[in-house]
Amino acid sequence: MTDTSPDRTNGYYGPSGEAERIMQYDANKKSVLIAYLLWFFLGTFAVHRFYLGAVKSALVMLGMWVIFGALSSITFGVFGFLLLIPAIWWFLDLFLIPGIARDKNQELIAMLSR
Repeated sequence: MTDTSPDRTNGYYGPSGEAERIMQYDANKKSVLIAYLLWFFLGTFAVHRFYLGAVKSALVMLGMWVIFGALSSITFGVFGFLLLIPAIWWFLDLFLIPGIARDKNQELIAMLSR
């Protein structure tokens, strides 16, 4: 019979500990497909960045949409071009999402392997 109880002295968790870490990873990993769906349907609200854990950049992106949108409603000719900044960022996220998801998943692996 195999002892699957954790040995807290050396950090080895045995077979059940490994299964637990795998289950934790599967439950917390970030899906590129879900990120793309969020990007496509709710990208102007930066929901895909919130999902991927990039909260600071999501808040900046959301703030830019709100501020520049409000300014452009005042006078589109003067401030309307500012809407291009978050729009370009939103488009670039099309190519950045896989890397952001990979980095977050690697951080999760590093955290679970301690």
